[in-house]
Amino acid sequence: MTEPKRIRPRSGLVGELCAEFAGTMILILFGCGVVAQVVAGGALTKPPGGLGDHDSIAWGWGLGVTLGVYVAARLSGAHINPAVTLSLAAFKGFPWSKVLPYTLAQTFGAFVAALLVRWNYTEVLAGADPGHTFKTQFVFSTLPGNGALPVSEWGALRDQIIGTAILVLLIFAVTDVLNSAPKANLGPFITGLIVVAIGMAWGADAGYAINPARDFGPRLASFITGYHSAWRDQYGNLYFWVPIVGPLVGGLAGAALYKVLISRYLPMPAPPEPGRTPVPET
Repeated sequence: MTEPKRIRPRSGLVGELCAEFAGTMILILFGCGVVAQVVAGGALTKPPGGLGDHDSIAWGWGLGVTLGVYVAARLSGAHINPAVTLSLAAFKGFPWSKVLPYTLAQTFGAFVAALLVRWNYTEVLAGADPGHTFKTQFVFSTLPGNGALPVSEWGALRDQIIGTAILVLLIFAVTDVLNSAPKANLGPFITGLIVVAIGMAWGADAGYAINPARDFGPRLASFITGYHSAWRDQYGNLYFWVPIVGPLVGGLAGAALYKVLISRYLPMPAPPEPGRTPVPET
């Protein structure tokens, strides 16, 4: 007689935090990795720029999101972004007690991934930018106008609020089972495409961080590995707070817009007609 198969118990909060750590780490490995390749590696090719361009970066970040979500989705829901976690707590009933632990796990995952990128690209970063200046700082964290365009920190804050509002509104739309949610486990792929689209349309003013963990974790990693100006922008202003505050505010705004404009009008599933057997879900 065979022993009955044991069902593995739910992972609990520890498993969820491990998933958020791993998912965010995957996101940053691809995101910061592609920027290092294009910016630092491209500066050393002849002619310069031979290892990619802005579109490469947008696709790298988008695919990083897709793969990170696939890694973490079953255990934690794959927020991999404190702005998403906060918005889910405010509008979708996610437990407030988990917001801070999720945020810490996401930030730590981003920090570890950025350290790996920094280590792996040590020689390339040093060759492209021996002084570890703003020239390669935005491999890890964002700057107003990507360090080149005439955008102030306040303009960057505006950009981060708008960009993250777009992100969260669209995430809420594609994950809402009462709406036209993607089928056949395509949700992570569509979420990645959202990030690609934001990068291509909203990447100039502030580098589309749209994620406090994505910016702060790598910023801290770069600071402790030689980028001593990491907390400031090219104007000398203290800047690190912009990609934290902007996404948190923008995420709440996007979630509120989705609730006001869309979700409250979506019809609930109709009960089965009396006397008929409900049709099983396919």
